Amino acid sequence: MKKSVFLGTLSAAALIAGIAGAATLDDVKGRGELICGVNTGLTGFGAPDANGNYQGFDVAMCKALAAAVLGDASKVKYIPTTGETRFTALASGEVDVLVRNSTWTFMRDVDLKFDFVAVNYYDGQGFMVKKDLGVSSAKELDGATVCIQTGTTTELNLADFFKANNMSYTPVTVADDSEGQRQYLAGACDAYTTDASGLAASRASMPDAENHIILPEIISKEPLGPLVRHGDNQWGDVVRWTYYALVAAEEYGVNKANIEEVASTTQNPEVKRLLGVEGELGEKLGLDKEWAKRAIAAVGNYGEIFEANIGSGTPIGLARGLNALWTQGGLQYAPPFR
Repeated sequence: MKKSVFLGTLSAAALIAGIAGAATLDDVKGRGELICGVNTGLTGFGAPDANGNYQGFDVAMCKALAAAVLGDASKVKYIPTTGETRFTALASGEVDVLVRNSTWTFMRDVDLKFDFVAVNYYDGQGFMVKKDLGVSSAKELDGATVCIQTGTTTELNLADFFKANNMSYTPVTVADDSEGQRQYLAGACDAYTTDASGLAASRASMPDAENHIILPEIISKEPLGPLVRHGDNQWGDVVRWTYYALVAAEEYGVNKANIEEVASTTQNPEVKRLLGVEGELGEKLGLDKEWAKRAIAAVGNYGEIFEANIGSGTPIGLARGLNALWTQGGLQYAPPFR
């Protein structure tokens, strides 16, 4: 009952915000700052560094947007949100966009009145346990205590998985990744469950990472991506196509180092349109010709962002997998810029 009341209230707030705030692009330009909803702290995806500056895979999208719209990737105000507060922050207009490892689902799209503009990371829910638990499969977790974030798809997925396998469990609810990691390390639960990417990020920050294993089962589909409010189509287009510009840049071999050279020498009509050498794509979005070029120059292409923050050369060590380009067997694919 409590959850139904919460969702109903949030749906109403989303509807009102969608009607009243249907000019986010103008708001961002007017204040000269993008307000981006991010994670409270998930290593590699969205977390403050030693100097308090937000960095990560998701954060790069915020910077790319600021560069595209405002001409400066640093003009971003980061609002940390938990699994429970993130959607209220977006629905109420507290943030312009939410880029915070959030799963695209029917109810979030249709009932909560949000538009997921793209999938920037194809993920799935997994489990992490300590090696000394002696478990090698999630199907051996019958009777276990499991740390799980509230307000997430993982709660329902967990219940479904245990029910389908005729197992029982005791949930230990936590507000965010940081609390989940603390409770898990303190022994409050036998296993920690969240998106597999989140588990890898949490493990990478542990002092004894080698003593923790991520079990092989992936129990759900978790398409993660940026989202905006319903009814603000122009802003949704700006966010969507800024993301796709980063993906297209990787496909066409455009990166931070060579972007100026490519812009001045390319004979590829698609790349010319992408970088504003030809056409009027920026004008259609309410931006100038070089919006996409600035976004790419600020943060790199999709592949550069992935490898710098969560890729195989980082402590997190994620392989591209489904997040490789379509030309390399993955699902990342940008629609045509034409």
